[in-house]
Amino acid sequence: MLPHHLALMLLVQLLWGVNFAVAKFGLDHFAPIFFVALRFSLVAVLLVFVVGFPKRGMLKQMLPLSVTMGVMHFTLIFLGMRDLDAATSSIAVQLQTPFAAIMAAFFFGERLGWRRILGMIVAFAGVLLIAGEPRFSENPWPLLAVIAAALVWAIGNIQVKALGDSIDAVTLNGWIAILAAPQLLVASWLIEGPQWHHFPEVTWQGWGALLFQSVVIAIFTYWIWYNMMRRYPVNQVMPFTLLLPMIGVAAGALMRGEDITWQMIVGGLATVAGVGIIVLRRPAVAAPATKTGI
Repeated sequence: MLPHHLALMLLVQLLWGVNFAVAKFGLDHFAPIFFVALRFSLVAVLLVFVVGFPKRGMLKQMLPLSVTMGVMHFTLIFLGMRDLDAATSSIAVQLQTPFAAIMAAFFFGERLGWRRILGMIVAFAGVLLIAGEPRFSENPWPLLAVIAAALVWAIGNIQVKALGDSIDAVTLNGWIAILAAPQLLVASWLIEGPQWHHFPEVTWQGWGALLFQSVVIAIFTYWIWYNMMRRYPVNQVMPFTLLLPMIGVAAGALMRGEDITWQMIVGGLATVAGVGIIVLRRPAVAAPATKTGI
């Protein structure tokens, strides 16, 4: 890998890891579903002039994908993160890789093999160790919501694979945003009530988190990631994602003052090790079109 491409890949992982803490600042100011709705609305506005609206023939495939990857995945992860620390979120969401491997075996008949099964067991054991902390015994729902978001991502991964190579990744993300934004706005209004009157109370941290989510993460980092995926083999690019949990834990501690427990350290290392076995053994289980966590 060329030195400047290596630097870009490390920058993407840094931004994705920090994003867990940045998203928490956004959730300090916005209701979770409304925050997701604003994120997708801004992405849709920025990309609609680049990708256009999906043609009628594509709506049958794109609408279900917008529900899975746009509405369900991000709603679940932001609902969980509202009451969950950034560090734990960055670890738990890594279960999307073993979930994707299971889905690929079920739907496409891909052979798991004992190494990948071992990786799944180690990854799930790591998250279970974290879930055993006393704080989660009293209220396990935020952690379960993030784990459910990882499962939904794996389901969306199957939908993306079913599309084949007919749509490039940037167009795919733009169309998901265009279709998901109105669904999320309606869902927020029905579940959370009118939120517009809270705008005057939002500080620069809230607006900055929204811009970071929409412009830096959803557009800038995706653009780099997709270009690297086209230029280099998958097994050369995917291992970079193993840096995410470590950066997420560090960002949570430095930016949010979160405590790092021994369960989080041991469980996080186990999760990373398990995901590493899966990724290095068969990296294609994670679709480059959707792999970013949040």
